[in-house]
Amino acid sequence: MIQKTYSGLGTKIDLSISDQANPEILPQTNELIQKYEDSLTVNRDQSEIMDINHNAGVKPVKISVPAYSIVKQAVEVSQWHAGFNVAIGPLVKLWKIGFGGANVPPKEKIATALQDINSDNIVLDDANQTVFLTQPGMELDLGGIAKGYIADKIKEFWQSKHVSNGIINLGGNILLVGNSDHENGLWNIGIQSPELKRGQDLAVVTIPESSIVTSGVYERYLKTDGHMYHHIIDPHTGYPFETDIAGITAITPTSTEAEIWTSLGFFNGIDKATQMAAERGYQVSFIAVYQDETIRISDNLKDRFTLTDSTYQLI
Repeated sequence: MIQKTYSGLGTKIDLSISDQANPEILPQTNELIQKYEDSLTVNRDQSEIMDINHNAGVKPVKISVPAYSIVKQAVEVSQWHAGFNVAIGPLVKLWKIGFGGANVPPKEKIATALQDINSDNIVLDDANQTVFLTQPGMELDLGGIAKGYIADKIKEFWQSKHVSNGIINLGGNILLVGNSDHENGLWNIGIQSPELKRGQDLAVVTIPESSIVTSGVYERYLKTDGHMYHHIIDPHTGYPFETDIAGITAITPTSTEAEIWTSLGFFNGIDKATQMAAERGYQVSFIAVYQDETIRISDNLKDRFTLTDSTYQLI
């Protein structure tokens, strides 16, 4: 495979395409990533999403078709009120976990921010492609879905360029394109150990073309006064979500879906999340790694999952 590594989206980006593909596709892909990051980021003062945030409580903002598409998906899932919340921005900015100035905010500021994160106060206008945050102080944050959306757009681009197979890896958000070079066409993907550096795996899962996204409390955190505060904020309390899950992996057809269901798996546990997915017509498989070093997996992965670290126990 032809491989290139880039930096973007706040992470390391690894792109691999089949040897038969045009190698110029990789720098073109990096330009595509930069274009979407410029549009969707909330870590700069100017972007399409920041235009929406700057006009909270003021007026609806018209945005591009791609930006409107991802915002609409994120809002619809947020309005399930099951943990995933695109309006979480005020709390993310308050805690700053994973960014400079990370801190434990005063209770009063958390209480204030909780008043500004109700996703029901987001008004979408499909006809005019506008987004309106009806309350001053509201902020969208696409951090829980943007990498997945961008990965899906990369796959569309690669397919338009007749890339037969490849791997899109946006900082651990993996989207597989086509069949692998193995005789059975399946891919062997490592599952990140919550206790080790990225790239050190506790298991391997063998899957067809799909997306596999892992998130964990180990990724970004703040240590202070003997406590560890991770980056997954509970929209009900305003504090990092209390869970016995150390890391969770979702396997889905698209990367956007994998981002969504990784989050929903964290907040609801894999049993309830599996039920939610079935009720809503989503295809999702889960791998949950718990802080007591046990692992649970979806039934349809039982023959595709190989534990490689004897520290962990499959239950």
